[in-house]
Amino acid sequence: MPKVTLAVCIYREGDLLARQLDHAEGCYDELVVVHDGPDDTNVRAIVEAHGGRFYERPRAYQQEPHWPFAWGQARNDWVLRWDADEFPSPELCAWLIAFRAADEPPAEVSGYTAIIPLWDGRRERTRRWPHRVVLVNRQRVRYFGMADQAPIADGRFEPLDVVLHHQPDRPSYGIWYTLKRPTSRRWHAEIARALLGKPTDLACWRWDDPVWPAKWEAVRRAPLRTGLRRLLLSPIGNARSMIRAGEFPNPELLTFFPLQHWMTCWQFHRARKAARDAR
Repeated sequence: MPKVTLAVCIYREGDLLARQLDHAEGCYDELVVVHDGPDDTNVRAIVEAHGGRFYERPRAYQQEPHWPFAWGQARNDWVLRWDADEFPSPELCAWLIAFRAADEPPAEVSGYTAIIPLWDGRRERTRRWPHRVVLVNRQRVRYFGMADQAPIADGRFEPLDVVLHHQPDRPSYGIWYTLKRPTSRRWHAEIARALLGKPTDLACWRWDDPVWPAKWEAVRRAPLRTGLRRLLLSPIGNARSMIRAGEFPNPELLTFFPLQHWMTCWQFHRARKAARDAR
C-alpha cells in the first residue's frame, strides 16, 4: 500500500494552510512544510500541531525552488504537490483514502492530475478545467525549480475526475493577476533570469541535463516571436480543451495562460538585451 507525503511550500499564509489541513484529514501519512524565508508569523506552530515537520529556507519569492528540497525531506515516494491556498474536495479525499489502501500503482504511472477550477475571488468560474499535476512519485519524475515548470514524467500522468479547489484571497486568474500583481511580475522576472543560464543552475530533482526542454528553448531562441505565436494560437487549443471538458470557452479564461506566457517572453527579451548591453 502506497504511503503519501503532503509537501507544502509556503510564505506566511498560515490561515490558508490550516484550512487545507482541516480538509485533508485522512488524505496523507506525513506532512512536510517548507517556509520561503524566515517564519515571522509562526506557521511552524500550525504545522507541528498537525504532527508535521517544518523547515525554513532562504527567501526565493516563489515556491518552485523549494520543491526539490521538500521532496528530499519526504519519507515516502508518493508526494502531494499542493499550494497552501488549495484544499481537496470530498471526492479527492475519498480517492486518496482508497489510493493509500490499494496496491502500488504500475511503474509506468508517474503521478496523477486533478481538476483545478479557476477562482474569481468569490466563486469558481469553471467546474472541469483546467487539470494540473497534484500527486507524483518522486522516483518517477524529474524537475528543475522554476515557476511555470511542471514535473516531467518518466512514464505518464493519469487524469482524475476529481477537484482540488484553489481558492486564494484574490482571483486566481485574469488581467490584473497577470499584468499588475507584484508577485506575478516577480515570477516573470525570475523565469527570465533563470533562462539566461542552464536548468542545472537551478535547484533540481533527478534532473541533470543542461539543455532546456523545447518549450523553454524556443523562448530563449526567439522570445518575442514565440510569445506572440503562443499568445495568438494557444487560446484555440485552450478552447478545444475546455469544450472537451464540457466547459463554455469564455474568452477571458482562454487568454489568461497565453498572456501570462507572453509576459514571461517579454521579460526574457528585456533581460537578454540588458545582459548583452552590459558586456
